[in-house]
Amino acid sequence: MIGIDYTAAYEQGAGIGRLVRDLIHTLGQEDSQTTYKLFVAGATSPRLPALPNTNFIWKPTRITPLWFARIWYRARIYYPIELFTGQLQLYHATDFTLPPTLPSTKTILTVHDLSYVQAPETTHPILKRYLDQVVPWSVKRANHIIVDSTATRQDLIDIYNTPPEKVSVLLSGVDPRFQRSSNTHIDLVRQKYNIGDNRYIFSIGTVQPRKNYGRIVEALHHLGNEFSDVKLVIAGGKGWLDSPIYETVERLDMHERVMFAGFVDDEDVPALYSGATITAYPSLYEGFGFPILESMACGTPVVTSNVSSMPEVAGNAALLVDPYDVNALSNSLRELLTKPVLRERLITLGYAQAEKFTWQQAAQNLLSIYERVLAQG
Repeated sequence: MIGIDYTAAYEQGAGIGRLVRDLIHTLGQEDSQTTYKLFVAGATSPRLPALPNTNFIWKPTRITPLWFARIWYRARIYYPIELFTGQLQLYHATDFTLPPTLPSTKTILTVHDLSYVQAPETTHPILKRYLDQVVPWSVKRANHIIVDSTATRQDLIDIYNTPPEKVSVLLSGVDPRFQRSSNTHIDLVRQKYNIGDNRYIFSIGTVQPRKNYGRIVEALHHLGNEFSDVKLVIAGGKGWLDSPIYETVERLDMHERVMFAGFVDDEDVPALYSGATITAYPSLYEGFGFPILESMACGTPVVTSNVSSMPEVAGNAALLVDPYDVNALSNSLRELLTKPVLRERLITLGYAQAEKFTWQQAAQNLLSIYERVLAQG
């Protein structure tokens, strides 16, 4: 019996939540034999979604993640997860922290990135203090670690002195719904979000410092009047430490050209990618970077960062820039706005790059990791 923490999938609409949902859904298609127990903190049974397959069992509790953090990681009270899941052979903690387990239970921990170490200015100080304490402790205790990219694997080895053989890379997939939208659908979504007929640069993700939105605004401003018809559309809910982003828009008088769409409906995202002239994703640090591949699958060229996992995800199918260099970002945007041959080349390469990442392959790789850890003495 394998226990999996499904809490992030239950709580979070995007990011880690979506990764866990897609991975576990596909795991249900790939394995109908093993018994899986899905642990959900702060949940009630009536609100839980359909299970991935008949060999999956919900194990919800009304105790919230905040209270578990207080019990497990602050008070360090030995309150094993098996009290909620029942007996397990293996427990997979999917979101940075590993709860107490019985000695007989093997453990796997997923660490999605170390942005709070590598880009500390982008993390809320309270969250950073918590992660600085809890993640190293969890990494040391786990039998095995899963990471989203080779870049994060190297960070774990370098920063926490984790043995290389203890860390496996599990690349994510691209949901099949990300494909080129029809012109009719694109027009409807443009109307829905009041984008109009302008060319636009699209960026997506929570409005917070790590996404580097302030520098995208500055780069668009640097393009000058020649590209006054080009807007920036940012899709993402409000996050933390976001005031400087809005202040940059004010300072540069970019109200007419920068649009904060907020948290957009999932079904509209492929059309928002498809309608864009460019997707800009110059994040300061990412454990993976879904928007790179999603945009490519929708036929829109990408400008992204040359740091952390992003070169690994983008391959040779995007323009890579130093995320701190506004001039470099502005020049890359200019290239894609003025060079149709370059655009078409990146679009072709992008389709091929996105096809390399599937959830089926990810689920099969996860099963291999489970089998390997269970076989350890």
